[in-house]
Amino acid sequence: MSAPAASARRIAVYSGTFDPLTLGHEDVVRRAAGLFDELILAVAIAHHKKTRFALQERMAMAAEALSGLPVRVLPFDGLIMDFCRQQGACAVVRGIRNLTDFDYEAQMAAMNRKLLPSVETVFLLPQAELQCISSTLVREIATLGGDVSQMVSPGVAVRLTPRPLQA
Repeated sequence: MSAPAASARRIAVYSGTFDPLTLGHEDVVRRAAGLFDELILAVAIAHHKKTRFALQERMAMAAEALSGLPVRVLPFDGLIMDFCRQQGACAVVRGIRNLTDFDYEAQMAAMNRKLLPSVETVFLLPQAELQCISSTLVREIATLGGDVSQMVSPGVAVRLTPRPLQA
């Protein structure tokens, strides 16, 4: 009886605008990193959204916040399934905080399965105390002068000093 063939590396992609990366995102990254051989944090160029931070700044904040974790931070544009194909990914990781997130993400997962059936979607919930955090709320609180230090890493908190939205 011959030995089983070595399995291919299991690569997963966790995508988003990460404007900014929150502690909830970091928790999902930690959990996903333990499930796959390689995790890619795919930072969306996001032409369709007004982001507070430019792409390079979002990538730098993510790389800094995740520096101790086995994750690559890469930019992406276009369909996430095209990016997954290019990276040889077998899974997309999605963080869900509540039923609203789940409804949206389940629809996206079904559509992504139609586009690339070989890529699975894996839903992960952040720790309970992080489930109320969203990038949108963090930006709003920071813009209004609130303390976001318990919602984002220290490097991100420093960059969140009030300033106008970027065009």
